[in-house]
Amino acid sequence: MSAEMPPIDTTTMQRVGGQLGTNPAGIFQADNGQRYYVKTLESPAHARNEMIAVKLYQLAGAPTLTYVNTNTPDQIATEWVELDKKSIAHLSQSERKQAQRWFGVHAWTANWDAAGFNGDNQGVLNGKVLTLDVGGALAFRAQGDPKGKAFGIRVDELDALRSDDGNPHAVKLFADMSPEDIRQAIRVVVRISDEKIRQVIIDNGGGHALAEKMIARKADMAKS
Repeated sequence: MSAEMPPIDTTTMQRVGGQLGTNPAGIFQADNGQRYYVKTLESPAHARNEMIAVKLYQLAGAPTLTYVNTNTPDQIATEWVELDKKSIAHLSQSERKQAQRWFGVHAWTANWDAAGFNGDNQGVLNGKVLTLDVGGALAFRAQGDPKGKAFGIRVDELDALRSDDGNPHAVKLFADMSPEDIRQAIRVVVRISDEKIRQVIIDNGGGHALAEKMIARKADMAKS
């Protein structure tokens, strides 16, 4: 998201396409021809949760789509792009390695939907593997239910994303990572300073409790 770009107003845009995931959404086109994929979530809290999550991904260096603010507080918008690949089933071996590099970020942010219900949350644009949707990260599940105590200070996702039979596409993507691959993925998160974590969360509408939880989760990963 560009800091200089004002929030978009989808009420002034033409809807040119329908939803692709589980949330009500559509493709909207501005007068200048730029298109956006816009999701309407259950509440502003859900939208804020996703925006904080994507900022943490970007803080860690993990590639995502380009998020933009909207005038509507319960919306999340990304710049529309035509992906080269839209599923983990189509990734080459080198692209799988790219995706695995960010395993620690998915685990840290408790993104249970990192691979997607149908393996469709990882895609490729110009040779770079992107996480396409982070709506399943932090406090809410991808379809909007709160995670409650399941989102605590222990990063059980380091095991669950590689072994949970209920999340087969994540297992397919991450299960064959070597111990060294996992150590490298954890280092991506552990090297982020506590202060930067706090700043990103507070600057994007999160509270101190979330900031301290994410710092504690980072510390838990450092023990692995």
